[in-house]
Amino acid sequence: MGGFSADEKLRLQQLRVLRRRWLRDQELSEREPVLPRRQLGPVAAFWERFLQPGGLWRQRVFRTYQTGGFLVAQVLIPAWLVHYYVKYHVMRTPYGVVSSNPAIFPGDRILETGEVIPPLKDEPAGHH
Repeated sequence: MGGFSADEKLRLQQLRVLRRRWLRDQELSEREPVLPRRQLGPVAAFWERFLQPGGLWRQRVFRTYQTGGFLVAQVLIPAWLVHYYVKYHVMRTPYGVVSSNPAIFPGDRILETGEVIPPLKDEPAGHH
């Protein structure tokens, strides 16, 4: 009573053959693309072509471009937004608004110089 029947042995052999064929089909040849081809935008395509020949100066130009982009996107624009919010929503008097000095009348004393404003000349009462 031991072992498999002829039908069971045939079935197991067929399953083994199918598994081996499936595993063989999973292997990629050298010609098959592993990943789909990348579609680059115009800026990324430019930098891809620019960096192909190599050279230290090309790497430095690219690094300067990346640093500039980081500064604009991560430093300048947020700083401008914070400045705008503080200027127009937080401060009681907006930046650049100067409160004017009160009017000066004859007889007033200027604090900085100690000068007294002389009285106005009398104007004629008649009209032209």
